[in-house]
Amino acid sequence: MPAPEFPPRVELARRPTPLQYLARASERWGQGHRLWVKRDDLSGCLLSGNKVRKLEFIVAHALAEGYDTLITCGGVQSNHCRATAFAGAQLGLSVHLLLRGDEPAVSEGNFLLDQLAGATINCYPKRQYVSELPDLFAAWQTHYAGLGRKALAIPTGGSDGLGVWGYIAACEELAADLATAGIDRAHLVTATGSGGTQAGLALGVSLYDLSLTVWGVNVCDDEQYFLDKVAADTADWQARFPAAPTVTTETRVLDGYVGAGYGVADSEVFALIAELAALEGLLLDPVYTGKAFQGMLAELEAGRFRDCRDIVFLHTGGVFGVFPQAQQFEFAGAGGRG
Repeated sequence: MPAPEFPPRVELARRPTPLQYLARASERWGQGHRLWVKRDDLSGCLLSGNKVRKLEFIVAHALAEGYDTLITCGGVQSNHCRATAFAGAQLGLSVHLLLRGDEPAVSEGNFLLDQLAGATINCYPKRQYVSELPDLFAAWQTHYAGLGRKALAIPTGGSDGLGVWGYIAACEELAADLATAGIDRAHLVTATGSGGTQAGLALGVSLYDLSLTVWGVNVCDDEQYFLDKVAADTADWQARFPAAPTVTTETRVLDGYVGAGYGVADSEVFALIAELAALEGLLLDPVYTGKAFQGMLAELEAGRFRDCRDIVFLHTGGVFGVFPQAQQFEFAGAGGRG
């Protein structure tokens, strides 16, 4: 199948990101498998993680269509909102963030960075946010139109038919990564929170005919939600880009690792984050990658990946989410190896 023709893109990320073999983690948890990590946490500093890949295409669209303001949404510690705030600052676009939850008493983590980037911020109680989000977007777009400005509404996580191009493009990198590492086929595991990364990976694997089986570990909601969301993002992509090749994709979700809810991790996740950091110098976060890595190891132990020697974990970033929950590591017994 010929490579897809990409829409306009703004160069924001440090690409390609490395594929790193985890020798000690493989010995510790691999049970004969080789564990790898695709280091998308190294896609930049303030624009780190998976969000910047999506924003390259979203911001290019905004510039091409004459938008001067970006409005987006997420939790108070949203990685996507922080990345959008800094992308806007770099490109001279105003950014307005609609955040779910009460305004923090102390500015830290991503919320602090949002403020430093000069974003306009409104925090809404969870119930109002969930029930009124489309109306909030519309009201603020109308507000900016009244000022003679043009505001683009970007959905949660930048996950829609435009944002999925970020991980379609990433599959071009993965093809080269696998060839260089001598990996014939592998399972690819990623955290999935808004669905766009998983949708892009599923499309990219088909478009580039990669021998990868993509699994999303949901960090919120449930399996059916993500089956529906990935299907919706894929349909949106096909509708927006009818000239793109027609492909068949599969959506696979490893459910059961949400814990007490989105953004809430148990002591086992914090202990795993600390152990992996000391073992490999690889830092996960308690909202996304910590839960996803825990889910991957549990499924590996249960025999889920027995048909394949290599397992690739996509590190989607989120390091700034560690700091607002730093006190949890005391209870998880974090510390060095002695």
